[in-house]
Amino acid sequence: MGATGETPRPVLACGEVRTCLLPCRDAVSAAVAERLLRLRADEQVSTSKHPNLYVVSPEVLTGVDCRLPTANKAKVRAVGTVAARASLTDGRVLQASAYFSAPAAGPDRRRPWGYYLVRPGVLVPVGTLSATAVGDGFLMQDQTGGGDELDVGSVAESLLGTVSRNRLLVDYDVPLTSRTTSLRWAALPAAAGAGVSLKRFTVTEGSLRLVELRVPDDIETTAVARLAEDFALHDWLLTTVIDKLDGIRLGSADETAALKVLGPLVEHLLHLWMPGARMDRRLAALWDVLEDGSGYSRQWHTQVQRVRDQLALWGTAVRRESLATP
Repeated sequence: MGATGETPRPVLACGEVRTCLLPCRDAVSAAVAERLLRLRADEQVSTSKHPNLYVVSPEVLTGVDCRLPTANKAKVRAVGTVAARASLTDGRVLQASAYFSAPAAGPDRRRPWGYYLVRPGVLVPVGTLSATAVGDGFLMQDQTGGGDELDVGSVAESLLGTVSRNRLLVDYDVPLTSRTTSLRWAALPAAAGAGVSLKRFTVTEGSLRLVELRVPDDIETTAVARLAEDFALHDWLLTTVIDKLDGIRLGSADETAALKVLGPLVEHLLHLWMPGARMDRRLAALWDVLEDGSGYSRQWHTQVQRVRDQLALWGTAVRRESLATP
C-alpha cells in the first residue's frame, strides 16, 4: 500500500463508501456527469465508456487533526488529509468514497501543515500507531457522530451531498426509491510472501457493510479504495433489487403499482452488474472469495430472473385478457 513522499510505508489503510441513486428522473449523459464531478478546477475528470459509462472526479482533500478510533481505547492522535472522490456509473448510480493510509509512526510533535499537505491522503500519527487496534476500532466505530474521533463517513457523506445538490440536477424526480448504503473497509499488510485476502465481509443490520482485507505492500491505497467502491456498487445493486421485489405480487389489485417498480429496475439497474470490471487485476481474487462466501452473483441472477418472470406473467395475462375481450 504505497504512499507519497518520504512518509514511511503505511501499515494501515481505511475508508468508507456511500452509494445511492442519483436524484433525477433519467440517467445523465457523459457531458453532464463530467460537469457534476468537476470538483476541482486544476484537475480533470476521468471518463471511461467501456464496459459502461464510468466517470470519476479528481481527488479532494480534507485536512484533519484528531484522534483515531481504537479497539483498545488507546489515545492515538493523527494529522494529515483524508482523500475523497465521487463517481457515477452509467449516469445513474452515485458513489462518494473517502479514505486514508497511515504509517506505524510519525513525529513526536505536530508539524506545520506543509509537512502533511505534500502527503495527500496520509494521516501521520503523533508518535506511534497500532495498525490492528486502529483498524478494528475504525470498523466498529459508532455512527452516531459527536466526539473528537475521526469520522471518514462524514467526509464521504458531505461529498455525496455536494454532488446531489448540484443545480444541474433540475428535477429530483427519482424513478424508484432506494436507500443509501455504506461500506466501511480497513486493509492491513499481508504477511511476507502472501497475496491479498478477505478476512471479513459483514452485512450489519441496516445499511452498513464491514470489510477487512490483507493487502501486499506494493498495492496502492487507491487500488484498494477502487476495490471497495466496486464491492459497494454491487452490494447496493443487489440490496436495492431485493428491497424493491419484496412483497411484489402480479395478478393482484396492486398490479399497476408492481409494474411501476419492475419497469425502472429493468431500465435503470439490471444492466449494471459487472463485478470486477475496473479493479486492479492483483485484487481480482477477492471477488472470487466474496462469491464463494456470499454468492452475490447467484443472488443477483436469481433476482433478475424473478423480474423477468414477473414481466412475462404479466404479458401473458394481458394477452389472454385481450383475446377474451369481445
